[in-house]
Amino acid sequence: MSTKAITRSSSVPSIFDDFFKPWNQWFDDGGLINRVSNLPAVNIKENGNHYTVSLAAPAMKKEDFKIDVDGNMLTISSEKEESTEDKGERYTRKEYSYSSFSRSFTVPGDVKLEAIDARYENGELKITLPRKEDTKKATATKRIAVK
Repeated sequence: MSTKAITRSSSVPSIFDDFFKPWNQWFDDGGLINRVSNLPAVNIKENGNHYTVSLAAPAMKKEDFKIDVDGNMLTISSEKEESTEDKGERYTRKEYSYSSFSRSFTVPGDVKLEAIDARYENGELKITLPRKEDTKKATATKRIAVK
């Protein structure tokens, strides 16, 4: 005796697909636990005189960012809430959107905290963390002759 599974053809959508779509997104494929969060990509580069933190954040404004330094912790965060309303003769449509992120990094001990600078241009936030003068001298390379 053989057993056949009854499956619905994927070419014919069910009227319940759209109705249950939010629930299916939460619980299918591992649910909320396995979801990839929408954190902006970050690159950190060390130069001789400074460190540069670059954060890709298109479609944002410089006012959307909040950058804090607490002790040796640099935190970059943003909260953005938008709402639109479209009123017609027989209808009103309201849409809401909310997005946020927070990224934290440990600042090396050789950074001048009072001289940290941030700029936002062309969808990229660049934070420059200048190094202390005595550290720059200590990291300078020097060739020593063998006697």
